[in-house]
Amino acid sequence: MDIIFGLLAIILVLGIGFLMSNDRKNINYTGIGVMLVFQLITTWFVFNTPIGQWIIGTISAGFTNLINYGKEGVAFVLPNVANVGEDGSSASVFFLDVLLIIIFFATILSVLTYLRILPLIIKYIGMFISWITGLPKVESFNAVNSMFFGQSEALIAIKSQFHHLNDNRLYIVSASAMGSVSASIVGAYLGMLPDEFVLVAIPLNMFSALILGSLIAPVKVKREEDRVDVKDVSGAKSFFEAMGNGALDGGKIALIVAAMLIAFIASLELVNGIIAFFFNGVTLQTILGYVLAPIAFLMGIPSGELVQAGSLMGTKVVTNEFVAMLELQSLINDASLSDKTVGIVSVFLTSFANFSSIGIIAGTVQGIDPDKGASVSKFGLKLLIGATLGSILSATIAGLFL
Repeated sequence: MDIIFGLLAIILVLGIGFLMSNDRKNINYTGIGVMLVFQLITTWFVFNTPIGQWIIGTISAGFTNLINYGKEGVAFVLPNVANVGEDGSSASVFFLDVLLIIIFFATILSVLTYLRILPLIIKYIGMFISWITGLPKVESFNAVNSMFFGQSEALIAIKSQFHHLNDNRLYIVSASAMGSVSASIVGAYLGMLPDEFVLVAIPLNMFSALILGSLIAPVKVKREEDRVDVKDVSGAKSFFEAMGNGALDGGKIALIVAAMLIAFIASLELVNGIIAFFFNGVTLQTILGYVLAPIAFLMGIPSGELVQAGSLMGTKVVTNEFVAMLELQSLINDASLSDKTVGIVSVFLTSFANFSSIGIIAGTVQGIDPDKGASVSKFGLKLLIGATLGSILSATIAGLFL
């Protein structure tokens, strides 16, 4: 029965995307079908085969080692900060154990970019996706690039091609940026959620963003307008300058995330305080939980956990993924949710699809091309809906195999 409801959810998501389409005659159904098959095969392979579990376990172990190396750097700079709870046991300090690890991951990404290793990997994976789906190279490259770099960085990487992007193409590249995550903060996610769900969510959400983008804003381009250039992708002049730039960028990201969390969590408590004044015991999360419970049901969430799952999903959309992940982490620690719910919700949360991302993407595009920045602002809400539908699609597919 769960499989039937899951398939209904997939059909519903694709149906909404079709109804939102601004050019239904030119929808690339073949490419969409290919990407759906890739999602299903990838998820089945990772969750239901020994080889897939070994691969994801090996990748997870690699990330764990990197996180531990990052913690050594944090411990050297802050040796006297003791992570000790009230009972004398070791306690986690979010800023130290999660956010500061971003600095090390950003440094690695910067070095790999300077050495031209990462750009070539991204380029050829993007070309492969373009070849099997029929999508333009720029859109495919940007989708892969968005898996490694943040929203702003991914869009800046294709700024030389912006003069070729009409509104539909601009929608797809923006959707890829919003539906993805940055590799520099994956380490932070892994510090809060089960590794296998975060890692499988990254490619799933990349394909989901392209699927919904291809439905909502179909594109056809001329060959001369479809080129990808990876030259001079790093501004660093030396290996050590790349390390320094990466460290500084990572530090900025860590502080930005910390500032946003303070603002969002405090604002959420303020809203809950206002709601409680009129309706005792009711919170915004509870309201969102009931609103999104039907969607959670179709996604495969067990009936007794629908409101909790819907609450986490809604919190992510109206605030950001970190706020929702922190709430999910506490539920995981308390064993309040089943493994299936944890997996589905974790995949849903692993993306930048939230209201604040509209401003980030519009601001980045505005800096590259003011006219196109105005276009992004106009379809900002449509962008958020499409990216959220993509997260639902990814989480539903994950739920089919859990």
